[in-house]
Amino acid sequence: MPDGRESAMDGEKRKTAVIDEKEIREQRVFSEKVRGILRKRYGEKPLACVVTFGCQQNLADSEQIKGMLKEMGYGFTDDRFGAKLIIFNTCAVRAHAEDRVFGNIGMLKNYKSENRDVVIACCGCMMQQKHVAERIEKSFPYIDLVFGTHVIYRLPQLIYGALTKRKRIFEIPDTDGAIAEGVPVLRDGSKRAWLPIMYGCNNFCSYCIVPYVRGRERSREADVIIGEARELVKNGCREITLLGQNVNSYGKDLAPRVSFSQLLRRLNEIDGDFRIRFMTSHPKDCTRELIETMAECSKVAKHLHLPFQSGNDRVLRAMNRSYDREKYLSLVNYAKELMGDALSITSDVIVGFPGETYDEFKDTLSLVEEVKFTSLFTFIYSPRKGTPAAEMPDPVSAEEKGVWFRELTELQEKISAENMKKYAGKTFKCFVYGKGKLGDNYVASRTDGNLIIEFEGGEELIDTFQNVKVTEPLTYVLKGEKERN
Repeated sequence: MPDGRESAMDGEKRKTAVIDEKEIREQRVFSEKVRGILRKRYGEKPLACVVTFGCQQNLADSEQIKGMLKEMGYGFTDDRFGAKLIIFNTCAVRAHAEDRVFGNIGMLKNYKSENRDVVIACCGCMMQQKHVAERIEKSFPYIDLVFGTHVIYRLPQLIYGALTKRKRIFEIPDTDGAIAEGVPVLRDGSKRAWLPIMYGCNNFCSYCIVPYVRGRERSREADVIIGEARELVKNGCREITLLGQNVNSYGKDLAPRVSFSQLLRRLNEIDGDFRIRFMTSHPKDCTRELIETMAECSKVAKHLHLPFQSGNDRVLRAMNRSYDREKYLSLVNYAKELMGDALSITSDVIVGFPGETYDEFKDTLSLVEEVKFTSLFTFIYSPRKGTPAAEMPDPVSAEEKGVWFRELTELQEKISAENMKKYAGKTFKCFVYGKGKLGDNYVASRTDGNLIIEFEGGEELIDTFQNVKVTEPLTYVLKGEKERN
């Protein structure tokens, strides 16, 4: 059971739940039990396939899932039709993501009927919604295990139950969530790492399902985060991305309180050649102190992802975003003042929020024109059952919203192309993260400001820092050449 950590939040005392170490040790016992069952049943290492939908936090959750599965004795495959365990880690942010999950689940019906020993599980944000869990229970009887976001650490016990019991398991507790430390992690890459610093959200934006499926904000202890980061760097990690639904709220539930800026400065002091990124920031909690910390810390990337969602104040109030256009622009302008051309600013935008008029949408266009973002993540509003916005009148047709959406994306494409021109001839220290798309012999790299530069080079350059000169600016990608040593 979770114990309590006294903390101050919004002037009140509340407890941030922390899973007891005894319960974590108990899960290791279940891991050994599962390992024994698998050895007896298969005689060799059975394969598991973990399919992840959604955001970076889901990717980090899947790395914990894989870490526990490895301890249980599973190997891994990307071929779900060759696996003895299939886990779908789901996303509930937009309808399209949910539709993809149900489509993928449906494809497994025949595979399950032909392979009765296969265990199929669904977890993640979708499963934390009551209507989704009920649909799976009624319409997908071949799903063996369904569990929510708050019990991932109990996966060994849940898998043990799925392997030994003849009934389906649904484990979806209604709780604000807890911190579980000591869970094994199997990271997908050795040189780049997701590092969750907090979970949950307290903002309750009227369109967003996250607080309902991820629980309330709860921060990991700073010393634990620092220790994990130091170990990552020691093992050769070169890019660490700090994760949270709203990293700017980090530490509000800690006693004594540690701010996100203070955490960044402590991480910046770790010895080694590495880069620190973070996402996502909420403008409501973004401070000048954070911007100053970004500017002053050499290892903190000069990339600020700061979602504004709408440029119109009435729409922002309807969204319950708790800031206005003026505050947002003041933060952006201060960041530009301190970091200049080194800074890259990206954002999220919702088009066609319920009740939004075209004149209000034009305020979004004007804000985009004023800020000149490096890039935008743009979405047509997607209603989420259980959120206030889903009950709001929405008279604008999908076709009209599509016209607005194209107008926004065309404007951003024009701005992005203009922005890229200013980088021609400049040289950047880049982290090479994978193969490029401009040609078979290209690799892709990322600047401190999160710009992508592709250049000719072999795969031996992947996971290294290289100095790259921009030779040709494209719309969203830069073409370059590696400087000779």
